[in-house]
Amino acid sequence: MDENEVSDVAATMGFSGFGKKARTFDLEAMFEQTRRSAVERSRKTLEAREREQQEGKGENLGHQHEDLKSAASCSGTKTAYSPSKSSESGNSSDEEPIGPPLPFEVSAQGSDEDSDNELIGPPLPPGYKDSSSDEEDEPEDDNPVKRIPDSHEITLQHGTKTVSALGLDPSGARLVTGGYDYDVKFWDFAGMDASLQAFRSLQPCECHQIKSLQYSSTGDVILVVAGNSQAKVLDRDGFQVMECVKGDQYIVDMANTKGHVAMLSEGCWHPKIKEEFMTCSNDGTVRTWDVNNEKKHKSLFKPRSMQGKRVIPTCCAYSKDGKLIAAGCQDGTIQIWDRNLNVHTKFHCRQAHAPGTDTSCLTFSYDGTTIATRGGDDSLKTWDIRNFKKALNTVTGLPSFFPMTDCCFSPDDKFLITGTSVKKGVGSGKLLFFERETFQKIYEIEATDSSVVRCLWHPKLNQIMVGTGNGLAKVYYDPNRSQRGAKLCVVKTKRKAKQAETLTQNYIITPHALPMFREPRQRSTRKQLEKDRLDPLKSHKPEPPVAGPGRGGRVGTHGGTLSSFIVKNIALDKTDDSNPREAILRHAKDAEANPYWVAPAYSRTQPHAVFADMESVEDEEDNEPDWKKRKI
Repeated sequence: MDENEVSDVAATMGFSGFGKKARTFDLEAMFEQTRRSAVERSRKTLEAREREQQEGKGENLGHQHEDLKSAASCSGTKTAYSPSKSSESGNSSDEEPIGPPLPFEVSAQGSDEDSDNELIGPPLPPGYKDSSSDEEDEPEDDNPVKRIPDSHEITLQHGTKTVSALGLDPSGARLVTGGYDYDVKFWDFAGMDASLQAFRSLQPCECHQIKSLQYSSTGDVILVVAGNSQAKVLDRDGFQVMECVKGDQYIVDMANTKGHVAMLSEGCWHPKIKEEFMTCSNDGTVRTWDVNNEKKHKSLFKPRSMQGKRVIPTCCAYSKDGKLIAAGCQDGTIQIWDRNLNVHTKFHCRQAHAPGTDTSCLTFSYDGTTIATRGGDDSLKTWDIRNFKKALNTVTGLPSFFPMTDCCFSPDDKFLITGTSVKKGVGSGKLLFFERETFQKIYEIEATDSSVVRCLWHPKLNQIMVGTGNGLAKVYYDPNRSQRGAKLCVVKTKRKAKQAETLTQNYIITPHALPMFREPRQRSTRKQLEKDRLDPLKSHKPEPPVAGPGRGGRVGTHGGTLSSFIVKNIALDKTDDSNPREAILRHAKDAEANPYWVAPAYSRTQPHAVFADMESVEDEEDNEPDWKKRKI
């Protein structure tokens, strides 16, 4: 492009600079230059600090040397000061050692209190605690009660009926609650404000009570177990992913059916395999499923009694490594199978709880060696898998009115918590904390004036979730020991209601601005009232509503047809005549003068009608002999 073309383009486009080569930048060279300048600046700063320290120490040594000379002259002896000799004596610890000067950090550590108070670098953030303060706080942690995060709480209003299921995803971001009102509600801690409202509510199983809710190990899907025979899997937003197939209820052997045929009791996910989950039902089976195959169960386990009869499992759980499957049954037994061997049990305890009571919960500890069971016989027990014949610890007198009363271990495996049930209006439901080793009750929380049904202690959040019998879901936390969760939503202010959107452009509307559209003004209201009084339409009194049968040509409320009007006005007219003879003879003269129906046909042959008077008839009846009266 020559100079003339460049000038033409510049004149056309309005700016110049065409044809010149763009300037290039070498970012790596710029970064390297910046780094070198920063290193050089830091080196100069350190050298200046070291120089100041050496000058200060040189002055101190000069003063000490003069003091030694004066002391030697006073004693009359000639002494020569040498740093080596002074270092050998242990009297003065502030003297300079032999050798090159120490680095600044080392000299700062060995300096006096004045130098210890000097801090290097930017100021510490507020709330920072050094190692010395942590060491001082260590004796306080010896008290186990202080490790329980219960200093603060929030209340989530699920509904008015029992909260029978709680689920929290592994990251602790979302909470899901289910209850006896068939609803499943989703709560997002990061998205909620101080109003604490659920962002979604649905009824996945129609009119069936929710029994269990649990997030998978990855937190992307939710297992929903309700009072029907088909478990469902929902995604994080509540949309259905799969539904288990229903079995054939007319087949005797439950192993030959593809799914459950009776009400479900509980369900849980495999801790390692994200596609596998397990359900137990009143049909006497425990089945494992694959999310990718909803047409048939994966494997089946049959709890059996001592006589080999069918037993109904009421709760089930995986071990922490996923290798064992445990189930609590109605006859009070606890049966454990190897996940890959479903024929015979690997561990079996016959008399774990009282027969005929529903074991409401069974859970494994985090170390995988201990099992905790919450029985329908108002007891809480722990068992060692290696010695499964006898319970390690037992606590009784814990009332339980719900078939899903929960128990769980603390994240550090030091505590075991459970809830108690109370009757309506009698006492308060409590959340009890027991030491795992001694089983002593160390703490209790009065949650509400209703029963405590579900409890959950999340290991990452270090927060305790509780579901109650009056429709509340409570979250207990400690601002210092807990993480995220409820702490995210309590600090947010309530959102203000959105105002109605206003018009972007202001319009001035004057419909009667033109003279042709203006209404005439009334000079006097009295004249207008006189005119309205003379108008028959405006001065007409409105008719009152018809109450009962229609009158005056108006139809009542029973119908608008002519037949209904006739029935109401003629057929239902109840006129009562006291004397029927007079009522008949009242029309005798008119019938005789103007015969219309029968009399004209017999006018020639019909004899003349003679009507007797009432007095003559009564006299004849009185003159009759007594024997005729008796005969009659």
